[in-house]
Amino acid sequence: MFEIFPNINIDWMGWRRPLIFVSVVLLLAGLFSAAGRQLTPGGTDAFNLGVDFQGGTVVTAKFRQKPAVDEIRAALNDVGIEQPIIQDSLDKTDEVLIKIPLLDAETETPAATDEGGESAEDAASIQTRQVDRGVEMVRRALNKFGPEVGVGSTLDADQAAAYQIVGRDYVSPIAGSQLRDAAVIATLLGMVGMLLFIAYRYDWTYAAGAVIAVFHDVLTTLAFFSIFQWEVSLTVLAALLTLVGFSVNDTIVIFDRVRENLTLNRGESLYDLTNKAINQTMSRTIVTNGLTFLSVLALVLFGGEVLRGFSLALFVGCITGTYSTIAIASPIAIWWQSKVGQAEMKSDPLGTPEGEKLASASRRSVTRRPVTR
Repeated sequence: MFEIFPNINIDWMGWRRPLIFVSVVLLLAGLFSAAGRQLTPGGTDAFNLGVDFQGGTVVTAKFRQKPAVDEIRAALNDVGIEQPIIQDSLDKTDEVLIKIPLLDAETETPAATDEGGESAEDAASIQTRQVDRGVEMVRRALNKFGPEVGVGSTLDADQAAAYQIVGRDYVSPIAGSQLRDAAVIATLLGMVGMLLFIAYRYDWTYAAGAVIAVFHDVLTTLAFFSIFQWEVSLTVLAALLTLVGFSVNDTIVIFDRVRENLTLNRGESLYDLTNKAINQTMSRTIVTNGLTFLSVLALVLFGGEVLRGFSLALFVGCITGTYSTIAIASPIAIWWQSKVGQAEMKSDPLGTPEGEKLASASRRSVTRRPVTR
């Protein structure tokens, strides 16, 4: 294998405490940001949820000469619509789908109840008013490109018109919550599967370190989304699911090298063997993760607003996924194995010779001696 640093020798485990401290600071910052925003009266939500989760209005517009997506987004921003989702129609090249979030909160509040105790406005009327207001604001934005089709006419018949609103609808946040729950369940099931596989293939102490590192990466990425209020959409959930597999990849490679070193260097401690495994795989980590990072960086810089949330989630996740293998997964595996090893040494009926080192305390001692089996 091509090696950039063939003779690297860094005591990574010696840096585990300051690295873990950095992780704790980031996680606490995300926790305080989410809790502070949620609990502050009149404050924002913990996360900046998109239309798919909050609900909103969907407007389908047909153009005679369709403007660029960035031009439509700029026109919507000019009339006060923030973070719209603009999608090209799959089967009609002259149409676009415009999703805008819920408008002012006061339009969402039902009117006061009457003497019978029933609301004067039900949910359907609120949704209708949301759609009407949303369509009106979209119409004001699209008038920048020319007049709308007259009432009762079509874009083909009215040659002076520039666009026509051909569809409108209300997006319920219920669908978003269902998708969110499905994504959470898929993530947890994936982690359980990884936990069982690593425990079977390597050791359950390694499995615990790998899964905790995956939790760390996902929570750290969400912390950044809460602190900077980046929009959370369905594409962000897709990125988080991608991070689950990406994060565990380096961890598995290092754990596999640790297992090889346990066989080749049985007289060394697990601390030294883990350091050696990280150094031996560092060139591979730089090459593979470095290329992934450059690809994600290109998405951040040139992907545009449509992929902004997805690319930012992958950008943060690539960094934390590489970092957590050294700072989280490996130290936890060492710590857990040392605790298990001490427990087994205390309960060893044959006794362990004084001064003996354990290469993998949860598996076997370094010094081989005849044992009745």
